[in-house]
Amino acid sequence: MASKLVLNRLRSLSRVSELSDVRFDKLRDPISIFSTSQNHVTWRSYSEASQATPINPPPPPPSPNTSTTTSSSLNEFELAKFSAIAETWWDSEGPFKPLHLMNPTRLAFIRSTLCRHFRKDPNCTRPFEGLKFVDVGCGGGILSEPLARMGATVTGVDAVDKNIKIARLHADLDPQTSSIEYRCTTAESLVEEQRQFDAVIALEVIEHVADPAGFCKSLSALTIPGGATVISTINRSMRAYATAIVAAEYLLHWLPKGTHQWSSFLTPEELVLILQRASISVQEMAGFVYNPLTGRWSLSDDISVNFIAFGTKSAKKDETLD
Repeated sequence: MASKLVLNRLRSLSRVSELSDVRFDKLRDPISIFSTSQNHVTWRSYSEASQATPINPPPPPPSPNTSTTTSSSLNEFELAKFSAIAETWWDSEGPFKPLHLMNPTRLAFIRSTLCRHFRKDPNCTRPFEGLKFVDVGCGGGILSEPLARMGATVTGVDAVDKNIKIARLHADLDPQTSSIEYRCTTAESLVEEQRQFDAVIALEVIEHVADPAGFCKSLSALTIPGGATVISTINRSMRAYATAIVAAEYLLHWLPKGTHQWSSFLTPEELVLILQRASISVQEMAGFVYNPLTGRWSLSDDISVNFIAFGTKSAKKDETLD
């Protein structure tokens, strides 16, 4: 029922040009700024999907005091949390266990949407052959590696040097992944280098940056005209607070306490809007839901907690809105 209410709101999104004067801070009450208009999102049913996966993103320790470094989107407090547990990226029973469990489902969505967009055969072993991907906020490489095995030319970037060192060491263990280009840098720096990719992927990252709107503009700039962008994050809902923070961090201890700040989460409406303003049109969205009976996660229509979005960039150049 919740997903239908969200879908109705998404259908009422007005054109970006009509909302150009809406400040991002006003998105905390998104309903009030939406007017009736044409739907920009194609909603596909994932109720039948059966894939394994758990809840949310990575890192550990807490401590208030958020500050911005380097380019606009970096958050030092968040970087420190990731750096503190960088050595555990490939420990499937460690702090990043939820991401390891979530990976099959995340990859199922990516494979499905990108194969359809780039007209590739989803059933072949290496469907992404010939395509260039960038994994923004790649951490230790748990997403970059399977993408490389599916044939993509992968660049993995992360602002935490320890993460990149761990990613390189692990990738070198397999000839299929040793070609991944890992760099300790930011999306903004890649934009300055005028790098572009067929697909830009940022999973469980946007809730940890200081400036989501600026971050999305960088992702758009890295995407070739007509290319694809995939983002996953956590909804700013009371259900997400109860499950992704209270349950996952404090009761079940799936994640270190302080991993997430509820106020940093984005609603689906907000994400759609800031992506539109960056010339990325969201085409598909799905949720990740947990089945306590099987202990598995799967793709679903329920986007009330974890959700993932696939968007395409306008084929026309220089269309990013201010």
